[in-house]
Amino acid sequence: MQNIYLITISGPDRAGLTRSLTDILAKADATVLDIGQSVIHDALTLGVMFRAESDTVDTLGPALEAQSLGVTVHVTPVSQESFQEWIDTQHQQRFIVTLLGARITTAQLALVTRRFAEHGLEVARMERLSGRDASANLAAPRLCIEFAVTGSNADPKALRQSLLSLADSEGFDIAVQEDSIFRRNRRLVVFDMDSTLIQMEVIDELARRAGVYDQVSAITASAMRGEIDFPTSFRRRMALIKGLSADVLDDIAGHLPLTPGTERLMRTLKTLGYKTGIISGGFTHFARRLQADLGFDYVYAHELEIVDNQLTGEILGEVIDGNRKAEILHEIADREGIALAQTIAVGDGANDLPMLSVAGIGVAFHAKPLVREKAEHSISLMGLDALLYLLGIRDRHVAD
Repeated sequence: MQNIYLITISGPDRAGLTRSLTDILAKADATVLDIGQSVIHDALTLGVMFRAESDTVDTLGPALEAQSLGVTVHVTPVSQESFQEWIDTQHQQRFIVTLLGARITTAQLALVTRRFAEHGLEVARMERLSGRDASANLAAPRLCIEFAVTGSNADPKALRQSLLSLADSEGFDIAVQEDSIFRRNRRLVVFDMDSTLIQMEVIDELARRAGVYDQVSAITASAMRGEIDFPTSFRRRMALIKGLSADVLDDIAGHLPLTPGTERLMRTLKTLGYKTGIISGGFTHFARRLQADLGFDYVYAHELEIVDNQLTGEILGEVIDGNRKAEILHEIADREGIALAQTIAVGDGANDLPMLSVAGIGVAFHAKPLVREKAEHSISLMGLDALLYLLGIRDRHVAD
């Protein structure tokens, strides 16, 4: 009679170990039901659940130990009831939690796993996505750990809020995604431009050239905090730079400070076939330069009105406020035949929130507190290429 067994092996990772195990299982005419292996440094853990005749199983452990591989072997019977319970867990809730920081301590890890338990979740899998050398890089250390956690009645919103609160207090980034069919099948990524793709607010630089920086910068900061609506702030700032020579536009466009990780992120997204876009409350003169340099498929921004080589303080066309950003995301997705669940939006200001809220993943990037609080995902410590970790992409699959 065939019964179910679980064989677990732990010890030093040795060449030929997996081959030896599979050869021995083959002699037992075993049928594989589940299998998993992990290696940290040179320490291996390997498990196989299988069905085999009971009279052949007793020889498995001694047969492996006879290979002189220096490993510990356990063979455990699994009841049919226990096996069925294990099968039934595949219908539980499943979340993907991405933990990211310059350094992650064991104390922080304990706090995260404690939060899982408080929400009735168990860790089904955890693995490192960052490169082996990344955590030991003294100049720019980073560690990314991806958890798959399962449960039955967890509230996704409460779980996310709980973990984001912990991340804020402990100084790391964390993201929570429901493990749906779309999780590894995103197809469109759109970005705000100013203070997201580039480390500046272009309108503030225009104001500096016009000698009205302090006034414009104060309005910009107030708008990004959500204290005044974007159209009002935009018109006030534009009025202050009226009369500025258009000659400064090319000079500024030629010196846009890219956010760290932007080029690496864009190379990877384009290699993988993602559609990308800029949806900005800034200006096309600068967004088009980024499009030419980085290969964005879509650009939506404001066209500056220029008369007699001077800015008039007006734009050509409508104001792109928060609601319009969300509408544009819808329009691009419809044009490409992409479900909103397959989209990602990244921004830093209050006027990005409508766009972040309708995207499949909305990421507040180095954002103001109001935006971090309301967005479902936040990256505050790493470069823009940390977005790749939310897609489940490992460092070893990305060319620097």
